[in-house]
Amino acid sequence: MFDKKIRPRRLRISENIRSLVRENILTEKNLIYPIFVVPGENIREEISDMPGQFHLSVDRAVEVAKKISALGIPAVEIFGLPEYKDEIGSAAWDMSSPVQRAISAIKKSVPELAIVGDVCLCQYTSHGHCGKLCGNYVDNDETLKLLQKVAVSQAESGADIVAPSDMMDGRVSAIRDALDEKNFFNVSIMSYTVKYASAFYGPFRSAADSAPQFGDRKQYQMDFANSREAMKEVELDIEEGADIIMIKPALAYLDIVSKVREKINLPVATYNVSGEYSMVKAAAAKGWIDEKRIVLESLTSMKRAGADIIITYHAPEVAEWLK
Repeated sequence: MFDKKIRPRRLRISENIRSLVRENILTEKNLIYPIFVVPGENIREEISDMPGQFHLSVDRAVEVAKKISALGIPAVEIFGLPEYKDEIGSAAWDMSSPVQRAISAIKKSVPELAIVGDVCLCQYTSHGHCGKLCGNYVDNDETLKLLQKVAVSQAESGADIVAPSDMMDGRVSAIRDALDEKNFFNVSIMSYTVKYASAFYGPFRSAADSAPQFGDRKQYQMDFANSREAMKEVELDIEEGADIIMIKPALAYLDIVSKVREKINLPVATYNVSGEYSMVKAAAAKGWIDEKRIVLESLTSMKRAGADIIITYHAPEVAEWLK
């Protein structure tokens, strides 16, 4: 029976009323913008699978970082293509590699901007897997030693946060030990705690030249059918000293974001990954969707699910739209 005294539409009647009762508000302060750095100088080449995103030399990455900071976005995450690859991905901790040089240059030019370093080996190994191989198996414990080197090299370059994305067991603890041993007590760890083996990563693997040369990553990334396992990963990373817990991808995994948010008190991040980004760009280019409305709705859904931090390629446009 309709009780005419109870009308939820009263609180939707105008924008000012809606804004007063809005439960979740997306701001530019929630965002991290990913940057892809490459060897060379004065390079700005659009990534074919990710319209509007670019491979940048270090000098051009600094220019982008300045613009990001001016928009009020608090952080960037640095990914890179190395000058060389080998079996163990040693360019990942080479202080002359683009990532380390970009971290250092950005920190010098834009000291207020928080810098996140991606700690992984896939774009640095000749085989494209995220660790040291033993036959066709990624050796978990041997890989931890390499990840420690990567994290320390990024901290030495000036990273404020290191973000292990490899999904090796025990890597948060190993990285925390390595950072603390070098007196990097204040460098945070944003762990890719719940990272699924996902088809949504396709454009990124093209952008980072990181596709595996054989097989797939299902022996270490999570099965997308599982949710209880996600909570196990969260518990382990908290025990090991993670400062921020990340779920990746975002849109198809908002149920996981919500479950994690309900269970923990640490900040929760999610990664609005390349496939999610590129699908929106492709549909918008066809005129099938309103890009601004779709993006703002999607990112707000991540906030609504419980994400405090959203890593997204849409960050510069969103910051402009929110003004």
